[in-house]
Amino acid sequence: MKLTKRSLYIILVIVITIAVDQISKVLVRVNIQPRTETTIGERISLIGDKFIMMNIENSGAFLGMGSDLNPTLRIILLLILPILVLGFVLRHIFKDKTIDSWSLFAFASIVGGGLANVFDRIVYGSVTDFFFIDLGGVFRTGIFNIADVSVTTGMIILLFVSLKKKKTIEIPE
Repeated sequence: MKLTKRSLYIILVIVITIAVDQISKVLVRVNIQPRTETTIGERISLIGDKFIMMNIENSGAFLGMGSDLNPTLRIILLLILPILVLGFVLRHIFKDKTIDSWSLFAFASIVGGGLANVFDRIVYGSVTDFFFIDLGGVFRTGIFNIADVSVTTGMIILLFVSLKKKKTIEIPE
């Protein structure tokens, strides 16, 4: 593979995403008392009760889904399958030169965030989550991390790009 500006851009977005995520998780693990089965753990208010930091080890996927699965199924669904999907996405963005710049950034962000969480599952056996937003019943999140933000942002960008493309397609009468 020839290292073009485009390839370097993809690699840079992925590496920065992973680095920011892993640095944030290290800071949380070192500085915030984790919640365990027997303790509530430390809660740090960033903006009142609206934006809170805490340290939760998530052995499942999104919002803890899959944490009850048997170990073999968890390895298949939370490690092997994501690695395969991320590998296919990565191959696609390196090979398809027609991908627009917004979509390229979005796909690279998704791959970077996905790899960062897979790394956690391999190294720590769980993913460190630490942000929580509660806007008084109007909007409330589960507990998430920077990798989750990266994946979600990438998906939102892809949604907007696809909607914009559909809008620009003229339908013959």
